[in-house]
Amino acid sequence: MQVLVIDGKMQSAEVDEFIYHECLIHPALLCHPNPQNVFIMGGGEGSAAREALKHKSIEKVVMCDIDQEVVDFCRRHLTVNQEAFSNKKLDLVINDAKAEIEKRNEKFDVIVGDLADPVEGGPCYQLYTKSFYEQILKPKLNDNGIFVTQAGPAGVFTHKEVFSSIYNTIKQVFKYVVAYSAHVPSFADTWGWVMASDQPFCFNAEEIDRRVDERIDGELLLLNGAAFLSSATLNKAVSQSLMNETHVYTEDNARFLHGHGVANKN
Repeated sequence: MQVLVIDGKMQSAEVDEFIYHECLIHPALLCHPNPQNVFIMGGGEGSAAREALKHKSIEKVVMCDIDQEVVDFCRRHLTVNQEAFSNKKLDLVINDAKAEIEKRNEKFDVIVGDLADPVEGGPCYQLYTKSFYEQILKPKLNDNGIFVTQAGPAGVFTHKEVFSSIYNTIKQVFKYVVAYSAHVPSFADTWGWVMASDQPFCFNAEEIDRRVDERIDGELLLLNGAAFLSSATLNKAVSQSLMNETHVYTEDNARFLHGHGVANKN
């Protein structure tokens, strides 16, 4: 079994990465009326792009990862993503996602945060801050655009590490925010995502199933309408924490997952 580990943290495992990447990509694209272009922050392994490219309406996927080495390694060794890497609709950029999104003139239907967790000493925590969401990311969304990000562990014992803070930070910037979670065996925990827009999310299980049938090439392994609605129904402990969370990510006041980060490299 292939496993991708970066800076001592498990990123994904071949056997169950579909859980994480289907949850990251498809809810936002299915909730959008007609997604045509997507910007992926991070996503160097290519799996997020692979899932986005399954949507027939997609004309362009920009994948911006800071790590050339990771991208080259995944392009060579992750055979499941080779088709995505060679897809003409993929615009692969090696750059800091914050700098790249800031300098681009175009707007996007969906922006995806497929970033490393906010770890102390790591490069990513600034992409979880209120100022980044408000001043840089949101202006690059189209009027009915949707932002979605991975949001760290969301288990009963782990959701207060960063998940509740990321949710609360995004709630300061967007009118409509949905948190959802799923168990990822290789992470040995429940994982969380947060999806946000200034337009309300109107969905039910039947409508999601209809859109999956109409819009997506190929089979989804995990997600259907019922599974998504279930994932957005959080247990009492987690939903109360999200409701009561007061911490907002700023450059000077971040929360970090316990982990290595680049500062601890020997």
